[in-house]
Amino acid sequence: MSSPDPDIPMTQALRVLKQHGAAFTPCVYDYEEHGGTRRAAACPGVDGHAVVKTLVMEDDRRRPLVVLMHGDCEVSARQLARQLGVKTIQPCTPENARRHSGYMVGGISPFGLRKPLPVYVESTIMDLPAIYINGGRRGLLVKISPAVLDAVVQVTRVQVAVPPA
Repeated sequence: MSSPDPDIPMTQALRVLKQHGAAFTPCVYDYEEHGGTRRAAACPGVDGHAVVKTLVMEDDRRRPLVVLMHGDCEVSARQLARQLGVKTIQPCTPENARRHSGYMVGGISPFGLRKPLPVYVESTIMDLPAIYINGGRRGLLVKISPAVLDAVVQVTRVQVAVPPA
Protein backbone atom coordinates (compact mmCIF):
# COMPACT_ATOMS: atom_id res chain seq x y z
CA MET A 1 0.00 0.00 0.00
CA SER A 2 1.73 3.14 -1.17
CA SER A 3 -0.42 5.99 0.13
CA PRO A 4 -3.01 6.05 2.91
CA ASP A 5 -6.59 6.07 1.63
CA PRO A 6 -8.95 8.03 3.90
CA ASP A 7 -11.72 5.48 3.19
CA ILE A 8 -9.61 2.61 4.56
CA PRO A 9 -9.84 2.34 8.35
CA MET A 10 -6.49 1.87 10.10
CA THR A 11 -6.54 -1.35 12.08
CA GLN A 12 -4.01 -3.26 14.15
CA ALA A 13 -3.75 -5.78 11.30
CA LEU A 14 -2.83 -3.07 8.79
CA ARG A 15 -0.30 -1.59 11.23
CA VAL A 16 1.40 -4.98 11.51
CA LEU A 17 1.49 -5.42 7.73
CA LYS A 18 2.99 -1.93 7.34
CA GLN A 19 5.57 -2.57 10.09
CA HIS A 20 6.73 -5.62 8.14
CA GLY A 21 6.87 -3.67 4.88
CA ALA A 22 4.38 -6.14 3.41
CA ALA A 23 2.77 -5.50 0.05
CA PHE A 24 -1.03 -5.52 0.32
CA THR A 25 -4.09 -4.07 -1.35
CA PRO A 26 -7.08 -3.20 0.85
CA CYS A 27 -10.57 -4.13 -0.35
CA VAL A 28 -13.58 -2.57 1.39
CA TYR A 29 -17.03 -4.14 1.10
CA ASP A 30 -20.41 -3.73 2.77
CA TYR A 31 -20.33 -6.17 5.68
CA GLU A 32 -23.46 -8.25 6.09
CA GLU A 33 -24.21 -10.14 9.30
CA HIS A 34 -23.95 -13.88 8.53
CA GLY A 35 -22.94 -13.02 4.93
CA GLY A 36 -19.81 -15.12 5.28
CA THR A 37 -17.08 -15.34 2.71
CA ARG A 38 -19.57 -15.36 -0.16
CA ARG A 39 -20.42 -11.76 0.67
CA ALA A 40 -16.75 -10.88 1.15
CA ALA A 41 -15.80 -12.45 -2.19
CA ALA A 42 -18.26 -10.16 -3.96
CA CYS A 43 -16.08 -7.17 -3.00
CA PRO A 44 -12.98 -7.97 -5.01
CA GLY A 45 -14.93 -10.17 -7.43
CA VAL A 46 -12.91 -13.28 -6.69
CA ASP A 47 -13.75 -16.91 -6.18
CA GLY A 48 -14.61 -17.77 -2.57
CA HIS A 49 -11.76 -20.28 -2.63
CA ALA A 50 -9.24 -17.38 -2.55
CA VAL A 51 -11.02 -15.65 0.35
CA VAL A 52 -9.47 -16.97 3.56
CA LYS A 53 -11.52 -17.10 6.73
CA THR A 54 -9.81 -16.72 10.10
CA LEU A 55 -11.35 -19.01 12.71
CA VAL A 56 -10.58 -18.96 16.42
CA MET A 57 -10.95 -22.42 17.90
CA GLU A 58 -9.94 -24.21 21.08
CA ASP A 59 -8.76 -27.68 22.00
CA ASP A 60 -10.07 -29.99 24.72
CA ARG A 61 -7.94 -28.15 27.30
CA ARG A 62 -9.49 -24.82 26.19
CA ARG A 63 -6.24 -23.61 24.60
CA PRO A 64 -7.05 -21.19 21.78
CA LEU A 65 -5.69 -21.50 18.24
CA VAL A 66 -6.35 -19.94 14.86
CA VAL A 67 -7.21 -21.83 11.69
CA LEU A 68 -7.03 -20.22 8.25
CA MET A 69 -9.33 -21.93 5.75
CA HIS A 70 -10.57 -21.40 2.20
CA GLY A 71 -13.83 -19.50 2.22
CA ASP A 72 -15.67 -22.24 0.37
CA CYS A 73 -14.48 -25.07 2.64
CA GLU A 74 -15.08 -26.16 6.20
CA VAL A 75 -12.57 -27.33 8.81
CA SER A 76 -12.54 -30.99 9.79
CA ALA A 77 -12.17 -30.57 13.53
CA ARG A 78 -11.57 -34.30 13.87
CA GLN A 79 -8.65 -34.27 11.40
CA LEU A 80 -7.21 -31.14 13.01
CA ALA A 81 -7.37 -32.69 16.47
CA ARG A 82 -5.64 -35.80 15.14
CA GLN A 83 -2.88 -33.73 13.49
CA LEU A 84 -2.36 -31.70 16.69
CA GLY A 85 -2.46 -34.72 18.98
CA VAL A 86 -5.41 -33.54 21.07
CA LYS A 87 -8.77 -35.13 21.81
CA THR A 88 -11.05 -32.47 20.33
CA ILE A 89 -11.11 -29.10 18.60
CA GLN A 90 -14.15 -26.84 18.52
CA PRO A 91 -14.96 -23.27 17.53
CA CYS A 92 -14.75 -20.64 20.26
CA THR A 93 -17.81 -18.67 21.23
CA PRO A 94 -17.87 -15.19 19.66
CA GLU A 95 -17.04 -13.71 23.09
CA ASN A 96 -14.02 -15.98 23.58
CA ALA A 97 -12.88 -15.42 20.00
CA ARG A 98 -12.88 -11.67 20.64
CA ARG A 99 -11.13 -12.08 24.00
CA HIS A 100 -8.37 -14.21 22.46
CA SER A 101 -7.91 -12.32 19.18
CA GLY A 102 -8.85 -8.75 20.02
CA TYR A 103 -11.17 -8.69 16.99
CA MET A 104 -14.92 -9.07 16.55
CA VAL A 105 -16.19 -12.16 14.73
CA GLY A 106 -16.47 -11.18 11.08
CA GLY A 107 -13.38 -9.00 11.42
CA ILE A 108 -10.78 -11.42 12.79
CA SER A 109 -7.35 -11.18 11.19
CA PRO A 110 -4.30 -13.35 11.82
CA PHE A 111 -2.24 -10.13 11.83
CA GLY A 112 -2.01 -8.21 15.10
CA LEU A 113 -3.70 -10.71 17.37
CA ARG A 114 -4.17 -9.53 20.96
CA LYS A 115 -1.91 -12.32 22.20
CA PRO A 116 0.30 -14.81 20.39
CA LEU A 117 -1.73 -17.82 19.26
CA PRO A 118 -0.69 -20.79 17.17
CA VAL A 119 -1.88 -20.24 13.59
CA TYR A 120 -2.63 -23.22 11.35
CA VAL A 121 -3.21 -22.74 7.63
CA GLU A 122 -4.78 -25.16 5.17
CA SER A 123 -1.74 -26.07 3.07
CA THR A 124 -3.45 -25.50 -0.30
CA ILE A 125 -3.95 -21.81 0.58
CA MET A 126 -0.21 -21.38 0.27
CA ASP A 127 -0.38 -22.55 -3.39
CA LEU A 128 -2.69 -19.73 -4.52
CA PRO A 129 -1.23 -16.75 -6.43
CA ALA A 130 -3.06 -14.29 -4.13
CA ILE A 131 -5.39 -14.51 -1.16
CA TYR A 132 -7.96 -12.16 0.37
CA ILE A 133 -7.88 -12.21 4.15
CA ASN A 134 -9.50 -10.08 6.82
CA GLY A 135 -7.78 -6.78 7.53
CA GLY A 136 -8.92 -6.52 11.15
CA ARG A 137 -12.37 -5.06 10.73
CA ARG A 138 -15.73 -6.16 9.42
CA GLY A 139 -15.95 -5.18 5.76
CA LEU A 140 -12.19 -5.00 5.17
CA LEU A 141 -10.11 -7.55 3.29
CA VAL A 142 -6.48 -7.31 2.23
CA LYS A 143 -5.16 -8.90 -0.93
CA ILE A 144 -1.73 -10.40 -0.27
CA SER A 145 0.47 -13.14 -1.60
CA PRO A 146 0.66 -16.27 0.55
CA ALA A 147 4.38 -15.46 0.95
CA VAL A 148 3.39 -12.35 2.92
CA LEU A 149 1.28 -14.49 5.25
CA ASP A 150 4.20 -16.85 5.74
CA ALA A 151 6.63 -13.96 6.38
CA VAL A 152 4.46 -12.01 8.84
CA VAL A 153 2.71 -14.80 10.76
CA GLN A 154 4.37 -17.96 11.95
CA VAL A 155 2.01 -20.49 10.35
CA THR A 156 1.91 -24.26 10.51
CA ARG A 157 0.51 -26.02 7.47
CA VAL A 158 -2.23 -28.60 7.94
CA GLN A 159 -4.55 -30.58 5.69
CA VAL A 160 -7.99 -30.33 7.26
CA ALA A 161 -10.25 -28.90 4.53
CA VAL A 162 -13.68 -30.35 3.90
CA PRO A 163 -14.49 -29.33 0.29
CA PRO A 164 -17.87 -27.87 -0.58
CA ALA A 165 -20.62 -30.38 -1.26
